[in-house]
Amino acid sequence: MYHYNDFDRQFVHARAAQFRDQLERNLAGSLSDDEFRPLRLQNGWYVQRHAPMLRVAVPYGALSSKQLRTLAAIAREYDRGYGHFTTRQNLQYNWIPLVKSADVMDALAAVDMHGIQTSGNCIRNITSDALAGVAADEIIDPRPYCEILRQWSTLHPEFAFLPRKFKIAVSGAVEDRAAIAWHDIGLQLLKNEAGEVGFKVLVGGGMGRTPIIGTVVKDFLPWNQILVFIEAIVRVYNRYGRRDNAYKARIKILVKAEGQKFIDAVHLEFKNILERDEQGAAHIVPQAELDRVAAHFVTPAAVQPLDRIELLSADASQAYRRWIARNVHAHRVSGYRSVTLSLKRTGQAPGDATDAQMELAADLADRFSQGELRVSHDQNLVLPWVRERDLAELFQAAKAASFATPNIGLLTDMIACPGGDFCALANARSIPIAETLTERYEDLDELYDIGDIDLHISGCINSCGHHHSGHIGILGVDKDGKEWYQVSLGGSDGSTLSGASVPGKVIGPSFAADEVADVIETVVQTYRAQRNAGERFIDTVRRIGLEPFKAPANAVRTSTGAASHVAAAVTA
Repeated sequence: MYHYNDFDRQFVHARAAQFRDQLERNLAGSLSDDEFRPLRLQNGWYVQRHAPMLRVAVPYGALSSKQLRTLAAIAREYDRGYGHFTTRQNLQYNWIPLVKSADVMDALAAVDMHGIQTSGNCIRNITSDALAGVAADEIIDPRPYCEILRQWSTLHPEFAFLPRKFKIAVSGAVEDRAAIAWHDIGLQLLKNEAGEVGFKVLVGGGMGRTPIIGTVVKDFLPWNQILVFIEAIVRVYNRYGRRDNAYKARIKILVKAEGQKFIDAVHLEFKNILERDEQGAAHIVPQAELDRVAAHFVTPAAVQPLDRIELLSADASQAYRRWIARNVHAHRVSGYRSVTLSLKRTGQAPGDATDAQMELAADLADRFSQGELRVSHDQNLVLPWVRERDLAELFQAAKAASFATPNIGLLTDMIACPGGDFCALANARSIPIAETLTERYEDLDELYDIGDIDLHISGCINSCGHHHSGHIGILGVDKDGKEWYQVSLGGSDGSTLSGASVPGKVIGPSFAADEVADVIETVVQTYRAQRNAGERFIDTVRRIGLEPFKAPANAVRTSTGAASHVAAAVTA
């Protein structure tokens, strides 16, 4: 993990002290709410439906056990005893009183954390693969490059007030676990035929009202030019992006509208910056700087290659077998595995963790994973350095701590935003829909028969639950002041399972909240009736199209009595 140096610490503590002064002036009345608003937003403090919400940055998803314990203490002492891990590898609190916000900033700074640029029209938290540095399919470890990007983009004076928020994701593996095509800038690390390291650069991806897949603007960019190229992209965006309409201000709209003209403008700006290099204008990354940062991301000294072992004995329980199959992942170091701690369970919103659960996860990290954890895009936690010989012991400990749900990649391993229960922007609630579906699919035998499905839920068109990229997407919409939900099928986040990134398509009119679970059940039952042997849900959808799913789903609205919904729809 990256460790702050003296400059880093002085910087984040100074920022916390600055925020405390701003807060005190606001509370005293000398700094108006309108004046204070942009200042608190720059530090991750929103005012939501019921109370302030703090978004804490977890750069590229990396957490130490010490940091997680501090997050737990903040949840316990200042919030209502829990936090919410997001799809962009942040942690959110929903109930911290604003008068306590400066105390929380100090607590975060004490463990090298903050909320800087987790809000506002700036370059947000840099996200990446939760398995970075340990994945068996990794080409290049993206974490050093993510850290360089983080340091460069933090409080960059030219990009502090962009037309709209700006998100960057980086992947360094064959499998895209960072959904790079759905970001304002997506970066894929690779090697060319000469073995040189570089980036494929995508620009203009995004969800929201207009879901768009990023456009490749550079097939191979030498790694040391990445800051220059991103600077060129963001300068062009800053210059030409719309500021008169928030709904059309994202870079995806500019890329879509201008097409090749945008790409040409970026390459011209890139060329001009490089030509001014003699005056020091170009941020070419020196090899020495990459080496300095990369030194923080070496394999822990205690992690030494070990002989591989058989993970399953003949008498292994079914629960353990399922956990090994779903929650345990291949590793680049012989004798090691990475393990997902599931944050998806009945009675708790997806991505939520109580203060006690955070403490327990920190304990597991210390016992089994060199004190390190990761936050995944799918709102789970990952232990990256687990010895194979410790898996059985970890399983028992994870089960006792409620982290061992063997559902990774299955329907109940869903992504969901906080929705209307907390967010002032939401049109509908996400959490009750997620809870109903989790309860309906508690039977693991049924869940395993259904197989791999990405189900994503958003409470509004802002798409914080990434519903566009779900194999099944659920979107909350407002109709005459009431909560309704659209259902879409066939979306993809770009992973090997899902195939090329593509937005899902809506299968019918909106459904009432009490109809959604029945609609999803009819969709799943239709898939089970139509699938070929061994065929996954997303593959069946692509093979047969949406039409076979529409009539059964829409029949739910005309059926009378919940018990008849599924049977009537599937046999229609």
